[in-house]
Amino acid sequence: MARVLSIDYGKRRTGLAVTDPCQIIANGLTTVDSQSLLKFLQDYVSKEQVERFVVGLPKQTNGLDSENLPRVQAFVKKLTNVFPDIPVEWWDERYTSVLAHQAMLESGIGRKARQNKALVDEISATIILQGWMERRRF
Repeated sequence: MARVLSIDYGKRRTGLAVTDPCQIIANGLTTVDSQSLLKFLQDYVSKEQVERFVVGLPKQTNGLDSENLPRVQAFVKKLTNVFPDIPVEWWDERYTSVLAHQAMLESGIGRKARQNKALVDEISATIILQGWMERRRF
């Protein structure tokens, strides 16, 4: 089997998470500068087989589109042009940052590490991927 890679796209940074090859476990991969993201993904896909991308759909808590949505849509358009054979699925990313902070607190990560926005983005991408995997199982 191939991996599934999730993308928590942000204006400056993008968190990435990936499944294991058997698609059982979601793991944080890294955080990348959004300007370098397509290059990073090209390098990654040249080394690892990726079955699909799961991209966080930015919505406000009231369900309306987030101000980041046009940026994410523009990125996804580029992504599908670069990787036409890899499907893209959207996943509602509401509350992922809150859940990431909560997970960091519960895991005992120190205060200084919890302020690391790159780590929050990577954990958010992992939460997106885990949610997608759980929905697929049921």
